[in-house]
Formats: sequence, structure tokens, C-alpha cells
Amino acid sequence: MLDLKLLRANPEGVRQKLARRAGDFAPLLAAAQELDAHIRTLEQRRSQLQAESNDIGKQVGQLRQDPTAADTVETLRQRAQTIRQELAELEPTEKAQREQLEEIWRSLPNLPDDSTPIGQSEADNVEVRRWGDEKKLVGGRPHWELGEALGWFDFERAVKVARTRFTVLRGQGAALERALIQWMLDIHTGGGYTEILPPLLVNSAAMTGTGQLPKFAEDLFRCAEDDLWLIPTAEVPVTNLYRDEILAAENLPIAHCAFTPCFRREAGSYGRDTRGLIRLHQFHKVELVKLTTPETSAAAHQALVADAEAILQLLALPYRVVELCTGDLGFGAAKCYDLEVWLPSANQYREISSCSNFGDFQARRANIRCKAKGKKGTEFVHTLNGSALAIGRTMAAILENYQQTDGTVAVPAALQPYLRCERFGS
Repeated sequence: MLDLKLLRANPEGVRQKLARRAGDFAPLLAAAQELDAHIRTLEQRRSQLQAESNDIGKQVGQLRQDPTAADTVETLRQRAQTIRQELAELEPTEKAQREQLEEIWRSLPNLPDDSTPIGQSEADNVEVRRWGDEKKLVGGRPHWELGEALGWFDFERAVKVARTRFTVLRGQGAALERALIQWMLDIHTGGGYTEILPPLLVNSAAMTGTGQLPKFAEDLFRCAEDDLWLIPTAEVPVTNLYRDEILAAENLPIAHCAFTPCFRREAGSYGRDTRGLIRLHQFHKVELVKLTTPETSAAAHQALVADAEAILQLLALPYRVVELCTGDLGFGAAKCYDLEVWLPSANQYREISSCSNFGDFQARRANIRCKAKGKKGTEFVHTLNGSALAIGRTMAAILENYQQTDGTVAVPAALQPYLRCERFGS
């Protein structure tokens, strides 16, 4: 959520930054400004009436024992009654307008960081670097064909028990998924992250705190009777662990890693990536989440990207790092890097991780603050997160990059101690 004080102090600056994003936010911004101005007028009027009411109370108390002031006291009491009636009408109006402003304010995306490249769409994203050699396999097969040939994937039976865009993993496929999860957690906990195993169902306040609600409601699975939502990413429960808390600045940064299943309707994506593991309703991820002071968030962001890259490098999977432009930036992000892994069958890079710095956007929504020792007041923390990595997409990349001409698939050296084999399908 944006800082309302910033809108009041520099409305043109806010307008210009929002104009860099995809979409027209000018009408919402204008409506927010109008409501804010009206609310402040109502606040001023309410304060005046309450002050007058208090003054009348003092006057009546002083004049009550004076028999010659009966008429004056009656006039004051009538005025007090008029004030009470006006306040009774004013307060619900002010409350309703505050709710309207809150709704609009929660619908506005984060302001892009000044260092974020300006652009209109993903075509304007900036490639930062590449790592590894792109493999060109003659006759190479896509991962879903490889997985089915190995007996790993059972999409048909998954439809029987759920619906399309779910899968069942069998045998070595299930073992590879489990090994990837354990291995990634071992790497990250060894690198200073504290592991969290959070709830997979969260309440609406948690979804609102990290920005999934209200904007992305149609992309979420909901248990309406309980006001609970299946998480789309571990970012939601892990960040919200600290909702409505004031953290000691000296204890920051907080760094967590979490493995969870993730659930998404993928609304609006039908017809895209309908085969394989790229776009499922249920998938697994190991997520990295950081809470930092504002002064250290930029460095923490670069470190988080490096931690996600380390997984790809240890697996020897070719990838590139892309900095998203303002027009392709996610709703809550101020700055974001995507990691894209090489898929030989498609002859292109595909996203496998998004590493975002949200600034204080989520912290304002979730009311997460920090206080430095010896200093007055608090400030909002900065929140960051990124996948390290999405398990299904990592499996797809391993299958395609490690496939052999004889139909087998080599096991990355980093995973061999976990799987106790060097090759799948032999």
C-alpha cells in the first residue's frame, strides 16, 4: 500500500511514477485525492464541533448554579443537541468515505523504484547476465514426453481425482521432486535462512497483507465457509507471521525459507502451457522471504537473487537474469529480477523464479514496523521474496537439459547423494 502522506505532499510525483506502469491509474488516483480532501474537511468540521461541544459543557457547568442564567443555559443545551445531531450524521459519512478511500488505495499498485527500467511490456525487460551454455539437442524431447516415457507422470489419473492441470508423480519422478525439495532447503538453511513450515490455508487479512486481495481474488482457491484461502505462494503466510508487530531493528534482516505446495487457478491463462509441469493448479516451491530495514533492502535484494541463482548453478542449468521494466512489474513489486532457465525443446528461456523487492508496500498493508534501539518512533520494514526454486519447473529443466540420446536422463551431480543413482531410466 502506498504512503498517503506522499500523495498529499507530491501528487504529481505519484502520478508520474504510476504512469510508468501498465494500465491507467489516473482515474483511481484522482478519486483518491478527492476523497482524501473531503475526508480532511469532514475531520476538521468534526474537530470543530467536538471542541465547541466541550466548551458548551464547561459553560453549562459554570452557569448551572446561576438562577439568572437559565435562558442562556437552555440556549447552550439546544446548541449542544444540534451539535450531537450533526456529529451523528457526520461520523457515518466520514467512516463510509474512509472505507471508499481504503478500497481505492488498496487497488493501486506499488510505485516502481527509480532504478527500475522504464518500459511498456516484457519486450522492454533488460537482460542482465547469462550463465551456462545453451544446449542444442537434435531430436530432443519436451519434458512431458520424457516424463511419460520414464513412467513418471500420470496426467490422466490426476484428472480422475481432481481436474486438468494437476498431475501425479510416480517412482523416480516423485523421488526427484522430494530430493529437490530437501536439497534446496539444505542449501538455504546452510546459507543462513531459517526454515518455516507454515499453514497452507490463510485468512483474508493475510492475503490482503501481501497484496493478493482484493486484486487477485479470481486467481485464488477459497474455502468460503471458513474465510480461508489456499496459499498461492509461501510468501503469504511467512510474511504475515509478523503482521501487526514492531520488530527490533537490530534483529533484522529476518531471512526465512519455506517449502509449500502452492495453489493457483491460473485465471486468464487457459490455452497456455497446457502440457507438462509449467503451469499447474497445484505445484511445489521453495520460497525465500526477507524482512529488512529500508537502508539494507537493496543489498538484501541482490543477495536474494544470488541465492536463487546458486541453485541453478549447482544444478548446472543454463539461465539468464532479466530485470523487469515498469510495464511488466508485478502489482506489489518496486523492483524485480526474473531468473529464466533454458529449455532446449522450446529453444528458449522460461521463468523459474521472480525475486522482488516490495519496499514498504506490503509492510504498510500488513502493519509490520521496526524500531531502532535508542531512537524515537518506528518505520515500516521492507519485504522481499523470491522462488529458489519452483520445483516442477526445475524438474522440467533437468529432464530437458540432462536427457541423453538413448532416452535416459543423467542425474545432476548435486542430487546424486540424495537419489543414490547417476541416471534415470537405465
